[in-house]
Amino acid sequence: AKEKKRHMGDTKHFCPVSLKENFVLYPGLYEHAAKYQEKIYYFSTSEYRDKFLKNPEEYVAHNEPIQAPPLRVCLLGTHGAGKTTCARQIADKLGIFHIQFEEYLQELILPKTKEKVGPDFDGEPEEDDNKMTILSQELDNFSQTMAKTEAEKSKQEVELTDEEEAIKANLMDNEALPPEVLDNIVLDWWRKEPFRSTGFILDGFPRTLDEAQYLSERGLCPDVAVYIQVEESDVLDRLFPPCLKEWKERQYRKMENKKKLKDLKAKIRV
Repeated sequence: AKEKKRHMGDTKHFCPVSLKENFVLYPGLYEHAAKYQEKIYYFSTSEYRDKFLKNPEEYVAHNEPIQAPPLRVCLLGTHGAGKTTCARQIADKLGIFHIQFEEYLQELILPKTKEKVGPDFDGEPEEDDNKMTILSQELDNFSQTMAKTEAEKSKQEVELTDEEEAIKANLMDNEALPPEVLDNIVLDWWRKEPFRSTGFILDGFPRTLDEAQYLSERGLCPDVAVYIQVEESDVLDRLFPPCLKEWKERQYRKMENKKKLKDLKAKIRV
C-alpha cells in the first residue's frame, strides 16, 4: 500500500483536471487512470484523462505543491433544525462565507416583488382593512383613483422574467428549479471569486434528490455534507413561540382596525 501511494500523482486519488479547471476535488476512477513520469493519475471522466494526456505539464506540480481548494460545506436539515444558527457560527469561526439558499432566492426577486414570498410570509387577510378601504373611497375618490393609477403603473414595471417566475414558484409552491436557473445561481459559488478562493457553508441546499443530482452532474462536490437531525418536539419548541407571537400581533391589529372602522363610520355619518 505504501509503495502504491508513493507512485500516485500530485493530486492522489483526485482528478487533476477537475482541480485545475474547476478548483474542485473530484474523486478519480480506476477505469480512467493514466501514467505519467512513473506516477499514476486518476480522472473523473475519460474526457478529462484525454485532456491531461494531451498536455500533462499543465496539470502537474512544478516548483510548488498544487494548491487545494478551500472548504465547501453543505448544511442540511428540516425547517427549524437550527441550520442557520449553526452555519453562522461555523462561517465566523472558519472565515468562510455563509450562504442561506432560500434567503438568497428571496433577495434575487425582492427588488420586483417588494416583499418576501412563500408560505412563511403569507399573512391572513385583514377583512376590516378591506371595509376601511371602501369607506375611505367614499371620503376621497380622487385620492383612490390616483392610487389605483400608480398601482397599475407599478404592476407594469414589476413584470418578472422567466427565471424570476421560476424562483417565485419555488419559494411559494416548492416547484423544482430548472438546471439552467441553478446554473445562474450555484455555479458562481464554486467557480467565481470571492467564493472560489475563500470557501463557504451552503445552508439549506441541496433540498431534494434532483438538486443533489444537479451538483453531481455539474461536478460541484462539497468537501463535507452535514445533516442536522433533531426531535420533532425540539422543532416545535423553536417554531411555536414566534408563530404564537405573530398570531397575537395579528389579533391586536384586527382590534385596532375595528376601532378605526368604527371611527370612520361615525365620521361618514357626520
